[in-house]
Amino acid sequence: MSSVELEPVRQQFRRFVRIDCQVVREHDFKLVGDLALDLSTKGMLVRARTRVLTGEELLVAFRPPRCNRWIDAQGTVARVVHGRRPGDTGLSFGIEFHGMEREYEELIFEKLRGMVAPDAMRPPRPLAPRRAA
Repeated sequence: MSSVELEPVRQQFRRFVRIDCQVVREHDFKLVGDLALDLSTKGMLVRARTRVLTGEELLVAFRPPRCNRWIDAQGTVARVVHGRRPGDTGLSFGIEFHGMEREYEELIFEKLRGMVAPDAMRPPRPLAPRRAA
């Protein structure tokens, strides 16, 4: 049986952006991020002003590209990028939105259409070959 290498497929419609935002920790309202580096309907990557921990609850305010309407969202820190690997843009963190209204998701999707996808920060890792039974 021959093994076929499959590239991992990203589940979200993610686009390269550079938009101002305000991201505060829910428990102390400290500003932890101020610039979105990429955006999807389900989350965003944000430049960090201070360190955050995976799982922290956040409040986010931003305007999608080419839009004057502010979106307020709740989210959770899904991952932290420490900025040590080649291609990293410095300390940043990924936010997963939760409880966002469908209207806002549709607005974000519409405003991201036609924009450039971000470059991969690292080459895709090969998947482990399946072993024959």
